[in-house]
Amino acid sequence: MKINNKIIKSVFVVALIAIVTACGQDKTNKPVVKTKVRSYQEIKALSGEVTDAKGPVVEGVIKVKDSTGKVVARTELENTRHYTVNIPAGTTLPIVLSIKPKGQTEALQAVIISTAIAKYDISTMTTKIAERAKALGGYTHSNMIMAADSTVGVLESNKTSTGFRGDPTRQYGGWH
Repeated sequence: MKINNKIIKSVFVVALIAIVTACGQDKTNKPVVKTKVRSYQEIKALSGEVTDAKGPVVEGVIKVKDSTGKVVARTELENTRHYTVNIPAGTTLPIVLSIKPKGQTEALQAVIISTAIAKYDISTMTTKIAERAKALGGYTHSNMIMAADSTVGVLESNKTSTGFRGDPTRQYGGWH
């Protein structure tokens, strides 16, 4: 029994159109994922240390910008690498802590995406993580995890807080 090539082509085209149409409908019916907006309910004191590739940074102004880019707080380092800054109640996350060390052109930064942690170091590593997360689409929890994973050279068996040997709040600069 011979099958006509025209019939085979027609059946193939109809099947292909059905598949493409079904795939298109699947995309339009997906629910939109909403993320919970986090903010500080009361004044929150954040603290940490500032270091760059050369070592401790002991001079400069740390600016804290909210999710809109507005400076909501600031503090100055005065001959110490340790800082404390008070974040106003109602400040929406993510927030970015940044400092431009004296004599350098690039600012160091750390991104805060959780209200639960109060200790955040600012370093070249936290800056790389922040830049990578921004390149991935923004400072979301999943982007920060992917950015840290691709930036920090940690063994696969050492990436969870149970596998980390030391203080888990300092593993990635404290942001997690």
